[in-house]
Parts: sequence; structure tokens; C-alpha cells
Amino acid sequence: MSEKVYLCIDLKSFYASVECVERGLDPFKVNLAVTDAARGPGAITLAITPHMKKLGVKNRCRVFEIPYGINYIKAKPRMRLYMEYSVRIHEIFLKYFASDDIYVYSIDESFIDITPYLSFYQKQAKDIARMVTKDILHSTGITASTGIGTNLFLAKVALDIMAKRTKDNIGYLNEELFRKEMWTHEPLTDFWMIGKGTQKRLNKIGLYNLKDVALADERLLYRTFGVNAAYLIDHARGIDRATIQEIKDHVPKSTSITNSQILFEDYNFDDAYLVLKEMVELNVLTLSERRVVTDHLSLTIRYSKDIIKAVNASCKITSTTNSFRILMAEFTLLYEKYVSRHHPIRQLGISFGNLKDEKYEFYDLFKDQDQAHKDQKAQRALVAIKRKYGKNAVLKAMDLMPKATTRSRNQLIGGHNGE
Repeated sequence: MSEKVYLCIDLKSFYASVECVERGLDPFKVNLAVTDAARGPGAITLAITPHMKKLGVKNRCRVFEIPYGINYIKAKPRMRLYMEYSVRIHEIFLKYFASDDIYVYSIDESFIDITPYLSFYQKQAKDIARMVTKDILHSTGITASTGIGTNLFLAKVALDIMAKRTKDNIGYLNEELFRKEMWTHEPLTDFWMIGKGTQKRLNKIGLYNLKDVALADERLLYRTFGVNAAYLIDHARGIDRATIQEIKDHVPKSTSITNSQILFEDYNFDDAYLVLKEMVELNVLTLSERRVVTDHLSLTIRYSKDIIKAVNASCKITSTTNSFRILMAEFTLLYEKYVSRHHPIRQLGISFGNLKDEKYEFYDLFKDQDQAHKDQKAQRALVAIKRKYGKNAVLKAMDLMPKATTRSRNQLIGGHNGE
């Protein structure tokens, strides 16, 4: 069996590059940040041009963190436009590769198994990468960088670390090169799937690079990380056993539905409760649409400027349901019990966990089951109407209140302007 070869293709500074293309500008020569100026100096920049990065500006910083004296264009996020560009680029992939061999990792990044195409095109892996990225640049104006690896992990590392060191934006790694080039690389957070928390725990047991991890006592790693140590050990040795098809076929054992939002201004206790009701209703409609029920709720509240400790509360309820009436009552109990009435609120988050098929719906003896089933039918009708006529086709009176957020959020994509 021939050695596997994967590409990991990333669209450089994607959102910022799209905005530059739309304006006829070169992202490598101009300063542009994708950010919503209406959100004030605390707004996050979703992307900045490579030219700004060269000036030392960090990607996804807040507007006030951009050094004074750097003049730049503020481009309001246009998520629908970015999605259209992403679709066009995916169609370019389909010109060269079968859909089964492509895994879309994010809006601006994809993995491709090119193993069978090496002989088909009679080209080396780098030549195939150049062929595809040249087409992307010619067709859309977007520059792409590529990692090539003998497994998915190595392709991602080649993209994230190696491609930045090359003039042609292409990096390559196999297991041997990985040990030679990457084993002593620091910080560990540069590697895929190693966050600050994992790095901190590794440092605590005296491990500072992947060579340290690869040579460490496995028993120590399993005591520290449990079953997740297996992935860490494999990655430290440059091994990844997953294939694109296995990833596509994977079905998570447990699922949840979450929703969070950062408010544009400080909200008091009552106004934030209105937003909570809107969020619960939206999540309940998602439950109805998916035909699932829940019995585990979580609530997160963050106060303005972190003046007091954030609230992280959860509970398991006695019913397994998707009834708004029941779930809202439970969230109200959490909210009134744990949230301060005297401090301004800036962020809310909710989650429905332990999702199950509706056939596992269950009510305790104190719940009105007939009313719950009527609620369920009404929710399904709302889902059907919104699916056909748009999210704002039906609104409740509370959605028209001055502090409500549903109407404006329904026009967003991924929490950002949906133009």
C-alpha cells in the first residue's frame, strides 16, 4: 500500500483578503482590519491583512490593541460574502479531486487526500499544491498556503509552522522530517490541538517540547491526561491514524446545543433576563427542528469588566423534554438563584446537554403532559414557518422590546454581519 499524502490548504487572512479583493487592493501592501466599528474599541478584529501582521499587529486582537499611528481601513464583516467565496474555492477543489477526498475543516481551511492523484496527474505533491493554489489565486484573487504531510496531523503542522518559513507558502513533513525539524520547536501551543491549558500541564511535569513528550514515561502522561494521552503521544511521534473518511463517518457519542452572546452595552438584571428568554426560545426551536430532547441545562453569566466572578451554573432536571415552557421555568430558577441583581451584565451563555431522540421524552408526575405536547406542536409550526419565510417571519412581543436582541441577531451569520 502506498504512503498516504495529504494537503492542508489555508486561505491566508481570508476575511481581510476578500475585503481587499472587493476593493481592488493588495492585502500584502495595505492595512485593513475586518471589524465592526459600531462595537467600539473593544471589538475583536476577525482578520487583518498580512501587511498589518508584518507591522507587529496580532490577528484577532481588539481594536484598542492596534498600535497608535498605524492607519488602516476598517471593513465591516460580511459573513455571507465570505461564505460565497468559500463555496467558489470549494468548487475549485472539486475540479481536481472527488468530494470523498475533501474534508472542509473550516470556512478557510480544508484537508485533501491526494494519494490517488499523484499517479493520476503524474505530478509530485508540491506540484499539485501549486496547481490548485494558482487556480484559487487566478479565479478569486485569494492567496492560499499549503501544508503537505504523510498524515493529517503532519499536514496541519506543515501548514501552521513550516509553510510560514517558505517563499512559496508550501511546507512538507513526514515522520522523519518531523522529528528532525519539529521535535524541539517551542512553544507547544504552535501545534495543532495543543492549547494553553495542555501546555501548562505539560510544563508542570517537566515537558516543554514534543521530543520531551515522545520520550516521557507514558504512565505519567496517562495519569495527567487520561485517555487523551493517546493522541498526545501519537502526535509527539508524528503519528495520526485517522483518515478523512473516518472523520466524516464519526458520530459524536454525546451532543449539546449552545448559544452565547456578548451584549453591546451593560444590561441590568431584568433586561438581561429578557435576552435569556430569547436565547432559550431559539435553542428550543433548534431542539424541535432536530427532534431531540434534553435534561441538562447550563447557564453562564459574565459581568461588565469582570467586576465580580462569572456565574457558571448547571442542573439536571426531572423531565427530558424540548418544551419551552418547562425549560424556561428551569432556566428562570437558575438565573434567579445565581445571578446578581446589582451588577451590570455583559455576556450570557446557555447550553442544552445530554441530547436524546424525542422517543426518550419523559415528564415527571408534576408536569402537564398535554400542555407540553401542545407546546411541541406550536414549536414545530414555528420552525416550519421560519424555515420557509426567514428567521424574522414570526416574532414575539418580547422580541420588539428596546433591549431585545433576537431581530438583529437573526440577521447575523456566526455572530457577525450577514451581508
